[in-house]
Amino acid sequence: MVLKVFFPSCCSSAESGILIGRWIPEQSSAVILAVVHFPFIPVQVKQYLREVQQVTNVNISVLGSWNNSKQEKEESLSEFLEDLGMIFSHEPWIQISKEGDSKFWNCSTLQKQSDNHREEEIILVYYDQRKVMLSHLHPPLDTADLGAEDASKLSAIFNTVASSKVLFMTDRYDDGPIKMTHWQSDGVEASIIVELMKQASVPACMLLTFLLSLVSGVCNSRVLKFWPLSFLWSKLSTCEQLGHRLQHLQVISSSKKAQNQTQLMRKANIFVSLLIDVALGILLMSWLYRKNQIGHLADTLIPVADHVAEELQDLLQWLMGAPAGLKMNRALDQVLGRFFLYHIHLWISYIHLMSPFIEMILWYVGLSACLGLTVALCILSDIIALLTFHIYCFYVYGARLYCLKIYGLSSLWRLFRGKKWNVLRQRVDSCSYDLDQLFIGTLLFTILLFLLPTTALYYLVFTLLRLLVVVVQGLIHLLVDLIDSLPLYSVILRFCRSYRLAAGVKFRVLEQKDGKPLRLLMQINPLSYGNVVQTYRLPTYSCYPKDSWASLCKKLFLGELIYPWKHKGEKQE
Repeated sequence: MVLKVFFPSCCSSAESGILIGRWIPEQSSAVILAVVHFPFIPVQVKQYLREVQQVTNVNISVLGSWNNSKQEKEESLSEFLEDLGMIFSHEPWIQISKEGDSKFWNCSTLQKQSDNHREEEIILVYYDQRKVMLSHLHPPLDTADLGAEDASKLSAIFNTVASSKVLFMTDRYDDGPIKMTHWQSDGVEASIIVELMKQASVPACMLLTFLLSLVSGVCNSRVLKFWPLSFLWSKLSTCEQLGHRLQHLQVISSSKKAQNQTQLMRKANIFVSLLIDVALGILLMSWLYRKNQIGHLADTLIPVADHVAEELQDLLQWLMGAPAGLKMNRALDQVLGRFFLYHIHLWISYIHLMSPFIEMILWYVGLSACLGLTVALCILSDIIALLTFHIYCFYVYGARLYCLKIYGLSSLWRLFRGKKWNVLRQRVDSCSYDLDQLFIGTLLFTILLFLLPTTALYYLVFTLLRLLVVVVQGLIHLLVDLIDSLPLYSVILRFCRSYRLAAGVKFRVLEQKDGKPLRLLMQINPLSYGNVVQTYRLPTYSCYPKDSWASLCKKLFLGELIYPWKHKGEKQE
């Protein structure tokens, strides 16, 4: 069986000593973690390794010897390193030697039972210890993939290096009896800014947790559970987004430490998403309050509303005539047209009544942008819903009339075929009707059938207008969901330090020569951007239901209402 030795590239110039690491018998692999230099006392080395094992739960032991002939040129050194295998009992005993500046290294194993060397069947794999430790190996998204077994083997190597963090906390400046070479042997990697932020985050999180507890108490009070406050809280997208961001703040300010890499990345993604959201909101707020942009918006809003009302009046006048040359039922056409024109008149009166207060309302609404761009977009969606409420009313009236006639015609059609709908068993049963019932049914069927084109035309026109408004609101909420769910921290981490998100590894051949071990360089394959988004995408709380196209077309044909919201608490993954 081939023996694989994973050797850290940072130890290639280390002084001679012994190799400590983990032996994985299932894979016949040895993961070298550090090189212990001379002089040392074997008892102290064993005691130190026992202490590291208790902390890391990794079976770390002395695996072999390292001979760098550039530093040590004594001829007896190799024999001395070989004799160390009698003190540190490990099977097999790995011996790696480097001859000056030669590209080819000698690597052999000593079997104590047979007392012979084996220089074949050995693969020497170099790896970047810092990158392997800081990276997180992601399992394949397709569990049925043939590479899943290889990924589990790689995860054992990655976990060994990542779990040995305590071993890398000692450097050459320590006064301890053991001197080692590893990726942090020249000094522990740290940042003063990061340490200061860690110290400042504790009181900040405590203060934020206290404020969030007060806000949560107000939101969970009984006052908000009474109608109509509970209805508005569950239907307005602004309230939904505020509740969603409140949950995000609770996750960030939680004092509970992340248990794994997934929870840590989720917290980081939420924090960066909130930070960018608030930054974009402040930029929007600065634009709104610069050069009286809110006054210009308020002055533009009333003429736009009047123009929309005039266009609707012209559309109704066209429908009350002969639209596209169609012959409509004049009496019903006039009744529906005047009914809708009266609603438009009421709406125009309402808009002009509110016109003196619109600028003040927009001024206070603009302040909400400091809570984030998503909150401002949700407020914009709710304002569009309020300004187009008359179109929604027209759609509801037309849909109810059309639905009533469709179901009436389907019920009367079953009457002609001697059928009826059994409400208790939810099925169609046979039924016998007398002559009077058939006459009344025929009369009603004829009336509904001839009135259907007029009702269907009004329903079609107002449904198209309603769908236009829903599409505009849907685009706004797609942007909100994109900001809420996009894992920005993971994407930035993938761009700046791609090795932190590892999808696998690739091996590059360094040197290959007969009689010498094959030398490979292990490089990390980063996770693709698509897999990064798919793996770390944050859950959203969309206020629009996800209906299929078939279900939507069925609702439109039968005249069922398409509600622009869903019930609160339905989580969208």
